[in-house]
Amino acid sequence: MARRLEKFEKLPVYQKAQELFDLADVIAEALKEDSMKEHLAIQICSNAALIQAKIAGAEGGSLYSLRMQNAVLIKLAVQDMFNAVSFASMVKINEEDYVQLMREKIEEFRLVFVDWIRGFDKTYDIPDNWAIRFDTSTPEQEKLEELMFDEDRFFGEFNEDDLNDFESEDLDEEDDDDDKGGKGDDKNNND
Repeated sequence: MARRLEKFEKLPVYQKAQELFDLADVIAEALKEDSMKEHLAIQICSNAALIQAKIAGAEGGSLYSLRMQNAVLIKLAVQDMFNAVSFASMVKINEEDYVQLMREKIEEFRLVFVDWIRGFDKTYDIPDNWAIRFDTSTPEQEKLEELMFDEDRFFGEFNEDDLNDFESEDLDEEDDDDDKGGKGDDKNNND
């Protein structure tokens, strides 16, 4: 049975991330037996997987600061992956020199990545009290933050059907607890 592709898997940035992952897997397999092989292979592959996970995470939320937080983590993962490939080449535990090939793949990914993050909606954000995106040191800035957060738009993403389903599930779980003796067993309360 064919799996339905998620929306984010159709994005060019995700597809380029898949190419990075495939190359990372080939490089990790090609490392010569060495005391550092396992560590470097894990570093290369885990960062390649993290890139894809963070793209999905950024697409799962719509707040600008959360999307950018994922974008920064993607950039760091790409750099960490490239550093591991470079190090493997430097200490000569690669069968072939994959550094240039990885550099080219990263550049292809970077171009698509930049287009992707430029599409983020900067006006849809809320302050997070960490002063990374917003500087709350002036009253003018505080007022600007209040204007940027559109409460109706934010809470409008949650429709009543989802809320009703959530409340219904909570009630079902409480009924199950009562059937099994529940949280407040009468045995313990009658002492």
